[in-house]
Amino acid sequence: MSETPDSAVRTYIENHRAAFLQDLAEWLRIPSVSAQPDHAEDVRRSAEWLAGRLKETGFPTAEVWQTPGAPAVFAEWPSGDPHAPTVLVYGHHDVQPAAREDGWHTDPFEPVLQENRLYARGAADDKGQVFFHTLGVRAHLAATGRTAPAVNLKLLIEGEEESGSPHFRELIETHKDRIAADAVIVSDTGMWSKDTPTVCTGMRGLAECEIVLHGPDQDIHSGSFGGAVPNPATEIARLVAALHDENGHVAIPGFYEGITELTDQERELLAELPFDEESWLRTAKSHATHGEAGYSTLERVWARPTAEVNGIGGGYQGAGSKTIIPSSALVKLSFRLVAGQDLDHVEQAVRAWAAATVPAGIRHTVTFSPGTRPCLTPLDHPALRSVARAMGRAFEQPIRFTREGGSGPAADLQDVLAAPVLFLGISIPSDGWHAPNEKVEIDLLLKGVETTAYLWGDLAENWRDAR
Repeated sequence: MSETPDSAVRTYIENHRAAFLQDLAEWLRIPSVSAQPDHAEDVRRSAEWLAGRLKETGFPTAEVWQTPGAPAVFAEWPSGDPHAPTVLVYGHHDVQPAAREDGWHTDPFEPVLQENRLYARGAADDKGQVFFHTLGVRAHLAATGRTAPAVNLKLLIEGEEESGSPHFRELIETHKDRIAADAVIVSDTGMWSKDTPTVCTGMRGLAECEIVLHGPDQDIHSGSFGGAVPNPATEIARLVAALHDENGHVAIPGFYEGITELTDQERELLAELPFDEESWLRTAKSHATHGEAGYSTLERVWARPTAEVNGIGGGYQGAGSKTIIPSSALVKLSFRLVAGQDLDHVEQAVRAWAAATVPAGIRHTVTFSPGTRPCLTPLDHPALRSVARAMGRAFEQPIRFTREGGSGPAADLQDVLAAPVLFLGISIPSDGWHAPNEKVEIDLLLKGVETTAYLWGDLAENWRDAR
């Protein structure tokens, strides 16, 4: 009896499992910490290592792209079919800082395989999830008899994601024609749990600012002048108090303009997830939920915009007392944005709100950092259906849908390429991203391999039908 396509994929993966893990371990030994200048050469080595492995995998093109910071890797493997869609896979090869004294049980850059888990910095975030694409495309070819992927396959693997992607936008605008694609697959995310495989459909954007209030030209005596001149510390407290109303809604006029509201279907899908609020609170190290009235906890962190105070200060904060009216006070704010919100509009709304709220006699400055756009994939998008089907075949169960409350550079790809962003990740919360003893579950890593082996054929067939 001949093998089925699925069994052929699984046989190929099993036969190449040991070599795959050995190669991944070799890559993980390179301490590609982009945030630490002492590791700049290691980040470069990591990029060159990956480019070499991609050539060995079969990519005709595999290049290291320099930036003013750390290098990225680009690879391309044309399908040969003029009607095939083009897919760009995004990930990153840089990692968070890690040292044994941080609480690691072993050397973070000496991979350890234990109880079917691979422990090392970058095992899950993001080298493991980048690398499963190499074995996945080979399994796809072996099972189908093809000599090239069913889609025009491109990879863009960034080297500065863990440092805020300061040069990523410039990089993709410079190489817009080379990375042009019909869809983007982001493999820098995770699933709900080992037993509940999920596909993420969106990430929130991010805007950050610092507001500084200036009163007297210097700190002055609170007895001589208190009650007679405005106090910047008092006014910063009033400004923060005015940020939300009594129902937890952001009270900045125009803040919610244009947002894409949750549909009934999306709310039902989120409600299907096995969410336990008490367990979630323990993970959050908190004691109660709080937020915008009328929305569940998951809806608040995934699908609603927020305004948060990240830091506040002003005046004397040392031991004892110092009876002054401080000359200045400040607050640092961050705004998580959802689909439909515009970064420039939000910035203008915040500036107008601050100007209207700060009283006469107080000067103020508002300084915004570069922002990140939100991204959202419609549930009925054909590429999203392909991802869910491929993942369902690999896990042999229905796939549910989530969103991500955090932010990342994926939205820049969506914006520059005018292409939908899909998320394909197999990491789970216990993998410990950015924490000591980061690991990846080997079985899940191989499910990622299997998913990509099915995905390219599914996309080629169903994208053509959709168009």
